[in-house]
Amino acid sequence: MNITMPNLYDSDYQLWLESTINQLRQGDFQAVDWQNLLEELADLGKNNRRALKSLLTRLLEHLLKLTYWQSQRDYNQAGWKKEIRNFRLQIADLLEDSPSLKSYLREILAKCYLDARHLMIDETRLDASIFPVEVLASIEEILDENWLPDWGAINLPKQTKESRLDLL
Repeated sequence: MNITMPNLYDSDYQLWLESTINQLRQGDFQAVDWQNLLEELADLGKNNRRALKSLLTRLLEHLLKLTYWQSQRDYNQAGWKKEIRNFRLQIADLLEDSPSLKSYLREILAKCYLDARHLMIDETRLDASIFPVEVLASIEEILDENWLPDWGAINLPKQTKESRLDLL
């Protein structure tokens, strides 16, 4: 069997990657598998965007937990705060590597917030009206390592078993 670069891409991705890097470094542009290389480059951008969207959604989810899930706050707040810091650090790392993604954060903020809100409604089984439909803060505040929502200023109804949605 004649091993060509496109065949190598399908049979041994790591070897294809190393060979492609060597070909580019040596200026052997004729041998480069351009079709698969271009696909990989496009996927890199998609992966960064997907990662940023996932991290922002998880960050918002934990900010919502900390703010609105009163019955679990005392027991879980240290872990939630750790996760909030972790997601912020990962987002900062991504933005440090790709500063042009900062504008993408603004584009996806509302969608990520609604996704986080729905996840919280499902997880907590609290009444949906407890969670605001609008994003709870600006993107700058959300990413600020020193900012947390002021849950003491939020007037929530007492969360009891009766106020929970019973999905079972």
